[in-house]
Order: sequence, then C-alpha cells, then structure tokens
Amino acid sequence: MAAIYHLFLYFLIPLVPLSLLSILALIVRPRPIRIPIKSRHVFVTGGSSGIGLALAQQAATEGARVSILARSAGKLDEAKQSIKLATGVEVATYSADVRDYDAVSKAIEESGPIDVLIVNQGVFVAKELVEHSPEDVKFTIDVNLIGSFNVIKAALPAMKARKDRGPASITLVSSQAGQVGIYGYAAYSASKFGLQGLAQALQQEVIADDIHVTLIFPPDTDTPGFEEEQKSRPEVTAIIAASSGSMKTEQVAKKAMDGIKAGKFTVACNFEGFLLSLATTGMSPQRSFWLAFLEVITAGPIRLTALFFQWDWYKAIEKWSKTKTKKESGNVS
Repeated sequence: MAAIYHLFLYFLIPLVPLSLLSILALIVRPRPIRIPIKSRHVFVTGGSSGIGLALAQQAATEGARVSILARSAGKLDEAKQSIKLATGVEVATYSADVRDYDAVSKAIEESGPIDVLIVNQGVFVAKELVEHSPEDVKFTIDVNLIGSFNVIKAALPAMKARKDRGPASITLVSSQAGQVGIYGYAAYSASKFGLQGLAQALQQEVIADDIHVTLIFPPDTDTPGFEEEQKSRPEVTAIIAASSGSMKTEQVAKKAMDGIKAGKFTVACNFEGFLLSLATTGMSPQRSFWLAFLEVITAGPIRLTALFFQWDWYKAIEKWSKTKTKKESGNVS
C-alpha cells in the first residue's frame, strides 16, 4: 500500500507545475511578438548623450532610419557626428524641450511616421526631499513624466494610423529607482514610478493597433549625467546604490534593444534588476508563460529577499544617522 502511495506521489508532484504551466500558456497576454528594427523609423528622445545616444547608435547599426531629439542643438550635432563616425549612418536631429508639447509635435511631424518610439529623456538630482526646492521637484516630474506623455501623445496618432508597416513599439526608459524607492531619490523615483502606470494603461489602449509597450529598468549607468550626480548625492544614497553596481551605456542599450525586439513589457538590465522585476511585477503584462511561471512560484522567496535588502538599507541609514548625530554633537572628530 505504501509503495502505491509513493508511486502516486511521484506522478502527482510533476502534475502541479505542469498544470500551472498549461494554465499560464493559455491566459498569458499579450502574445509573443517580434519587433523588426531594420529599415524601420526609430525615434529616440534624450538621444544626444548617455543611454539615448547608445540606443540610437545601436538602431543605426541594425539598419534603422534614426531620428534623435534633445534640447541642446550643440549636443545633437556632436551626437550626429558620433553616430556617423561609428556606423556610417546619417541620423536626423530635432531640438525641442519635451515639456513643450507644441515643439515636440512639430518635431515628430517633421520626422515622419514612427515605427519604434524610445522615450528616454530624464533628469535627476540625488537630494533629500527637505533640501529640494519646489522648482526642482516640478522640473523632475515635468521632464521625466509629463514629457513622456507629451512625446507619446504627439507620436501616437500617426503610429495608430500606419498601414501594413508591421508591429510598432513604444519604449519608456525608467530606472531601478522606478521599481523601488531609494533614499535621496524621492522626486526622481516618483517620476519614474509614474512610468509604470503609464506603460501598463497604454499597453491596453494600443494593443489592438499592434503597438507593443516596453519598460526598461536600467541600474546606475556610466553617463555624463551620472558622473555629475555622484558628486553631490547623499552618502546614504551612495551606500544603497553600491548594492546594485553600475553598467556601461552600450551594455544597457544592447539589453534594451534586445528586449524591444522581443516585444517584452519589462526589461531588466542585470541580475539585481531581474530579481527586482520578479519582486515588483504587480499587474504588469507578461508575454512569456515561462517567466510568468517563475513570477508565480518565486513570489514568496523573492519578497523575502526584498525584505532582506530593505533591512540592510535601513541598517545603513540608522548607522549613518547615529554617526552624523555624534559628529554634530562633537563626540566624533
């Protein structure tokens, strides 16, 4: 009898995950898709430097017609020459502030119908909220979040009206600080968290038009902006950020472009980012039933891991706070 019971268990145990996989294969939406890049029009905001420039160069290398938009005409010229030197491709440039809807609309109209829109512009200042001016906060939200609405709203009518051009893509470049709040990043995290809600709602609105939304979550990336930010970021921010490490712009661009072409909704750029994506997936769409399976079975363990990270961060904050208090009271030299 015991032998029959154990034999029954041997057959039953594999049935549970297989049944879950079968259910997920049936219900996971949207379905897998491939987004072509070659001979398509790729439009990149924030394309004059950093991740945006690397993405524009990657697209040019893969045979796309590339347009880049940024505020500084001088930096756009430098970026244009840099891409031409690296790839031999002449890109189109447009100078506009993403906070100005009319200027953005004019640039997008001049560029022509877009197949792959990459919304990448972003500003950030690592500073405690009490030290931020209201103008600082508004500027961050306006560029990172409102600017993204402006760009997408301006590009969407022509993207929806395209005929026989194959699947299209809208990509939003967020941040790991858009997955988890970090000391000193209150305004920046708020603006990047907002992109998650925008992306989820937008995907539902445009899926019938064969437009596929991708959300990129880069870690600290070696860009000119990051170099400047490191000079003034709070000590605690630096301690917390060190737990994830940094990446080169070319590495992030490669990961991002691979995710865009695969039509992924969420794209993590390193292992820590992958764990964060599992822990914070929430109501995000998932095209892969294998990844959906992993999200389901690891929900508890990943949440526990996240709590350990939070515990480590708060211990660092407590230690820093005590040291600061002692210094201010004259007990520590």
